[in-house]
Amino acid sequence: MSTEKVRIILQSFNHLRLYRSCDVILNVLSQEKCITNISGPVSFPTKKRSYCVLRSPHVNKDSREQFEIRRYKKMIDIESNSDAIINTLLLLDLFPGVSTKLFNYK
Repeated sequence: MSTEKVRIILQSFNHLRLYRSCDVILNVLSQEKCITNISGPVSFPTKKRSYCVLRSPHVNKDSREQFEIRRYKKMIDIESNSDAIINTLLLLDLFPGVSTKLFNYK
């Protein structure tokens, strides 16, 4: 029997939705019989992007606003005995604002 290895990478700007999505995935995978090993969720470093914007385009160059965007990222590795695990993962309904990428590797 060959084992199927799947890597899920989750990204979001909202860390609470990301944690809840990881919990949903782990709850669904714990009920599957064909899963041999689950490792994760592994957290990646938070990427921060800062933007500095002038409040007035013509005068008051010292008056500026600063904005920041944070991107949170997690990874889950799954080992399974069957190919049906990918179909199960594709049918999951996750929170809005969480993007997922599935990778199949050997």
